[in-house]
Amino acid sequence: MTQPLWDQFAAVLPEWPRYHPDHPLCCHRPRIKDRIVFDKLLQLLRFGRSYQAIADTTCSATTIRNRRDEWIRLGVFTRLKQIALESYDRIVGLVLDQIAIDGAITKAPGGGEVAGRSPADRGKQGLKRSGMTDGYGIPLGRVLAGVNRHDSPLLAPTLDRLDDLGPLPDDITVHLDAGYDSDTTRTLLSERGLHSQIAHKGAKAPIQASQRWHVERTHSWQNAFHRLARCYERRATVINAFFDLADAIIIVRSLIRQA
Repeated sequence: MTQPLWDQFAAVLPEWPRYHPDHPLCCHRPRIKDRIVFDKLLQLLRFGRSYQAIADTTCSATTIRNRRDEWIRLGVFTRLKQIALESYDRIVGLVLDQIAIDGAITKAPGGGEVAGRSPADRGKQGLKRSGMTDGYGIPLGRVLAGVNRHDSPLLAPTLDRLDDLGPLPDDITVHLDAGYDSDTTRTLLSERGLHSQIAHKGAKAPIQASQRWHVERTHSWQNAFHRLARCYERRATVINAFFDLADAIIIVRSLIRQA
């Protein structure tokens, strides 16, 4: 998994000189190799440990943070996920006529820009993500919000992520759980020309689960990365960068499995 990810990641990175050109003697400490920092970010994502715990003699915690922020400004993580999606769509094919959307709640002990007080966890800080997948469960996009936000208001900005996917099928069915069962949701989907299959409040879920289980499985795949299951990052841009990296791994893994 690491080598194909790195090959695509390195392809979108700009070339940097080994020594900073503005240094008068060009003999100061050389730039840490990007591959080393990339491997450290994968360890952070998978194990969820602190930057200080992941750092060693090859790369310091400050270097990991600085390089992470540099790559976020360049949009490298977003581009990596786009490359993975385009490759999957070209080789296997995205099932875009069936879309599943649902929210997932995780802990955010450090708070931050998109954290909120959890009404179900004694007011502790938590993070909610409204995730969208295709008919197989390939992650297409997400919206981050505080855990105290309801799923319904996040539906519209989540559906806006479809605009980044290019040409879409004429008939798209959106699968939702009972939390979206309202006339407001149906009106929203109708205005966008989307069909809906929404679970009804009060009915047993297994009877009407339909294809909504795909997004539930994707949430489980994402929560396997401990950096996302218990998020200590405070900035939304950093959290989205780790989600993009995790989604790229999920997509490549599914591509390898199906191919």
